[in-house]
Amino acid sequence: MSLDVQRYMQNVPEMDRFLTVDELSADLAAIAQKHPEIACWRRVGSSQLGEPIHMLSFGKGDRNILLFACPHPNEPIGAMMVHHLAHLLVNDAALREGLGFTWNMIACVDPDGTRLNEGWFNGPFTVTNYARNFYRPAGDNQVEWTFPHNYKTNYYDRTLPESQMLMRVIDELKPELMGSLHNAGFGGVYYYISREIPELWSTFHQLPEWEELPLKLGEPEVPYAVEYAPAIFKMLGTSETYDYLEAHGSDMSTFSSGGSSDEYASRYGTLTLVTEMAYFDDPRVNDQTVMDTNRRDAILEGMDKADATADFVNEILTAVKDDLRTKSSFEVAVTWFNKMHSQHKDAERHWASTDPATDRPATVAEIFSSNQESRFYRLLSLGMLVRMLEGEVAVGNGTPTIRQNRIKARNAFDEWSAELEGELQMRVVPIRKLVAVQLGAILATAEHLAANSRV
Repeated sequence: MSLDVQRYMQNVPEMDRFLTVDELSADLAAIAQKHPEIACWRRVGSSQLGEPIHMLSFGKGDRNILLFACPHPNEPIGAMMVHHLAHLLVNDAALREGLGFTWNMIACVDPDGTRLNEGWFNGPFTVTNYARNFYRPAGDNQVEWTFPHNYKTNYYDRTLPESQMLMRVIDELKPELMGSLHNAGFGGVYYYISREIPELWSTFHQLPEWEELPLKLGEPEVPYAVEYAPAIFKMLGTSETYDYLEAHGSDMSTFSSGGSSDEYASRYGTLTLVTEMAYFDDPRVNDQTVMDTNRRDAILEGMDKADATADFVNEILTAVKDDLRTKSSFEVAVTWFNKMHSQHKDAERHWASTDPATDRPATVAEIFSSNQESRFYRLLSLGMLVRMLEGEVAVGNGTPTIRQNRIKARNAFDEWSAELEGELQMRVVPIRKLVAVQLGAILATAEHLAANSRV
């Protein structure tokens, strides 16, 4: 079967907001109830707080596709893609049956965390509102990164219930294609894929072009990312993180990290695809104009600013530590992210200072990554810090120290967010465009696999 991927993308409807966890669940359950002859809705697990997690399946092919959304709870684009694809599969028998796959979709694998992001799902879609209502769990509480892992001195077996659910589903389905439906916050489109398939690269570059979205051509998420082609990278793994930190002098005796869904599914030869699209972009995210600024200097300046943010957050955490009562998800997350920054910053500086690849003129996109884009992500931690302190006050624990530091954190957040928004040439990307690119990537990859037997 040959797919007109661009037509499928063009037919994605306008979407003015993100659906809540309850709305998504009700929508997909209703599809199965109305169409039991083609759709199966079954419970596959539970969240840490006891929320039922269901999977919707279409088709009777002997090869499986597994798509799961909200692997990080601040990333609901994949949930909207699943919502759209489910309705598409109901009405498009050729797509549902023609590739020989059974389509299996989980609309939200972290409902507990996703509910803590619903404050920005209905807009206004600004950097400030997003950061002010943002939540992302600590690393050892992320569904995507708590799979069992054993490498060198790292032995991790503190697997979350949601990750255990995905392990069971992966073991059952042995998926040929798995879409871990992530998305970025700020920047352009880029991809991770678990093995090199050069036949797909031109298509991956075309997909954002069709929706007038930029590729992200600045600094990669991590310096050790293996680039297959511009904006297309080999899937990141915990073992690679370990080797990078070890090579740059980190104390590995304290390293403790789970593996990813991709690392777990690799035992079945699964091809994993991650398509990262951002809510906000800027003309500079893919500007390849070479500037006078040295790339190394730009990276190190960005690290200086990151250190200053971490010091500010740590100052407030230290000040309020003895007054905290709730042990909220926000406290756990902010503390963990600050700890990870402290543990990794020396390795990052060593890499930036010694790698010959950083000693050259930087592009506009690279400078933007090291400055405005990195400041955007640091603002998110500050937003969670404010929410942590507001939560203490909300439950009646408004001690003088907590109230004073809440004001201090809130004022800093307001100042930093206003400054950042003033520097950005920002566009709010329509949700349908983001859904369309992610849908296109899945369809193009599924079509490629359908024409090729599993290796």
